[in-house]
Amino acid sequence: MRHSEQVAQIKTLMARLDSGTTVDAGGFRVNPTWVYTDPDLAAREQHEFFDSHPQVIGLSADLPEAGSFLSMNDLATPILATRDSDGRFRAFVNSCRHRGMVLEERRRGSARRFVCGFHSWTYDTGGALVGLPKPDHFGDIDLDCRGLIELPAAEKYGLLYVHPQVNGHIDIDELLGEELADELDAWNIGELGYIGEDSYPATCNWKIAMDSFGETYHFTTLHQNTLAREFYGNVQCYDTFGRNHRMLLVRRDIDGLRGLPEDDWEIGKVTLPVYWLFPNVQLMPFAFGCVLLRAYPDRTDPGNHVSRIAYYYWKNKVPESARDDVLYQMTMRFGNVIREEDYVVCASQQVSANSGRLDNVLFGRNEPALHHFHNTYRSVLGMDPLPLLDRVEEPVSV
Repeated sequence: MRHSEQVAQIKTLMARLDSGTTVDAGGFRVNPTWVYTDPDLAAREQHEFFDSHPQVIGLSADLPEAGSFLSMNDLATPILATRDSDGRFRAFVNSCRHRGMVLEERRRGSARRFVCGFHSWTYDTGGALVGLPKPDHFGDIDLDCRGLIELPAAEKYGLLYVHPQVNGHIDIDELLGEELADELDAWNIGELGYIGEDSYPATCNWKIAMDSFGETYHFTTLHQNTLAREFYGNVQCYDTFGRNHRMLLVRRDIDGLRGLPEDDWEIGKVTLPVYWLFPNVQLMPFAFGCVLLRAYPDRTDPGNHVSRIAYYYWKNKVPESARDDVLYQMTMRFGNVIREEDYVVCASQQVSANSGRLDNVLFGRNEPALHHFHNTYRSVLGMDPLPLLDRVEEPVSV
């Protein structure tokens, strides 16, 4: 984020703190609970959002050097991402071209070769088939024709995008839009280093999980003994960028800026920027690190999902010797809050949705990210938008 924009956003937050106000969506929206339980809708989401749309699979830090690899099995297509011998980001279907066994079972690491555990067919980091045992016994094949199936992959602004379809298209600038692309570029995300990750299987729909990151109205209640000690609740800045959006959560440290010259203001020290990147990503860069959260629906049960959370540090700000401490702080102050507070509430919400007795839930004026998120995915699916209401008196059919 450019410094001029940082100053403008910080001034807005200070004014809202002083006046006791927050961002205003202009009305209410009523969201039907069936969107969290309906298997037909879940199948449409799976196809449109996850099987046919470019996916952020990580950050540049996940592939720090030639020979680095990353695998994932959260989509219909198993993916093996590599940084080849020339340093280029590549992605492949993670399946041996002999009999189709998943080639690389490890989540991440470094390797010059990938060897299938079935018959030892061997591939390099560029996907080429470079060897197989007893070729005279197996028969004469053209190795060039049996390399790994390559997927579209693109790296920009420190983001790693893969399209799960072989004929898919990726244009990162188009996905982000010019304004958001410029802002993410200014963060220098490519300068991060990777330090660790968690996975949280959760008994809630993936959209309920996304909803939990869409407002700070709950901080003083749900997080009164955790995040509320560090953040002001129910105060934020909010902006949309096409299908994406950005929230700025306010750290109590903002009070220390009053009276300091604006040249010394740094938004990563007094806020937590939360970027939602369509369809399932929460990207949170801040003063000494960054968190990347991705939510993937369960392909068989709309009431379950898994969240993948990766942690990074700024290599130019955090010495190597402090990496473990940074990871501990992130997992204790962020990861544990998600698992033990947010996702406990999310599971409770799913119980109510599953019961069929609660027709809808309400998004308030101070929860604009929820308005935007739900109307964005409804638009992509060709559904009517949730109407904006001045007042909620009678049940609304949506």
